[in-house]
Amino acid sequence: MGSDVGANIRRERDRRSWSQARLAREVCRAAGISGDPVGRQEISRWETGKRTPREWLPFLAAALGVPVEVLTAPPASAEPPLPTLADFLPEEDPLSPLEGRTGRRVGMGTVDELRQRVHGLRLADDVLAGGDLIRPALRDLRRVVTLYRESGHTSEVGRQLLRQIGELAQIAGWIASDAGQHAEAERIYRLGISAAQHAEDRILAGNLAGSLAYQMSNTGRETEGLILAQAAFRDSQAEAPPKARALYLDRVAWAHTKAGGAENTQQAIRALGEAGQALSEDSPGTESPGYLYWVDAGELRVMESRVYTELHRPLRAVPLLREVLGAYDATHTREMALYLSWLAVALADANEPEEAASVAERVISLASATPSERVAERVRVVLGRLQNHADVPEVAALLAEHR
Repeated sequence: MGSDVGANIRRERDRRSWSQARLAREVCRAAGISGDPVGRQEISRWETGKRTPREWLPFLAAALGVPVEVLTAPPASAEPPLPTLADFLPEEDPLSPLEGRTGRRVGMGTVDELRQRVHGLRLADDVLAGGDLIRPALRDLRRVVTLYRESGHTSEVGRQLLRQIGELAQIAGWIASDAGQHAEAERIYRLGISAAQHAEDRILAGNLAGSLAYQMSNTGRETEGLILAQAAFRDSQAEAPPKARALYLDRVAWAHTKAGGAENTQQAIRALGEAGQALSEDSPGTESPGYLYWVDAGELRVMESRVYTELHRPLRAVPLLREVLGAYDATHTREMALYLSWLAVALADANEPEEAASVAERVISLASATPSERVAERVRVVLGRLQNHADVPEVAALLAEHR
């Protein structure tokens, strides 16, 4: 029973984004007791199952605003596993049109509807995390692939349908990666690259390849990531508008950064400069694909700040991160958590552990409400980096609470 109660206490506390110290205070308040007979360490013992709250259960329930039965009930069964691409696509070549198609004939109106749906999914990803979006993203991908294979259409409509498959694969791959399904994301990205190549859209193919390279760089495949990021830029730059070139170069900069070494450091900084130059060539009359709507000077500053953080140059990183966070919409919970995590690391590198611990608390609070493996991994990175300052009281308290 103790472990079940502990898991339930932790779940309810996380839902309120409370620290263990905050819950301890609320329990004492609910019990009408002054002082601190229940402290942070006691909450920790309850949550880990080392002790059972017993007589404190009614006051815990009152503090958390739930019935006692919620805290004593067995944990709910695990959610069903996230779907995979194989659940939604045929085993044979998914981009092979069926012989003797029996589906209805579709035109550009259908393509326009799909384009709006894909863009809506991108906008949803701005405020929701991968765990929330993976199922609808894969359902939409199946729908578009099925439409392409089974419907009747002209060659131009078919090419546009392939482009929508590619665009949908790009956002679905990103969502799968955010949910921690890296192998699945790679399969989705490769499907999208194939669709873009069939559509003869080199800009889209470069965007998908760059997205896959970014994932590789972040998941221990730095050499592959660098090779692919460079190839995506090299093969697409001749046709790419300024925004696309800037994005490709940002990914090249990150791939060099993750690859490490003095030469890659120089190449990373050079690519950042070239990305800024490419974006400066963008003008109101320059046409860019709609999926690049988010690429702007602010996003380049985000990457620049992350590169300098990764290179342990906090004097460059901290001002950039503060600027980015000061202008960022707080409704974008995942991005706020990610950028704050970089700020916490940069502050730790700048020998400002107290402030780093304070920022880390905000990251952990946001992470508790964000089903994103990216954010969870950044929490682990931040706590690991703060181990170097474990003798600082604020850091020690944080590490003890979130070990």
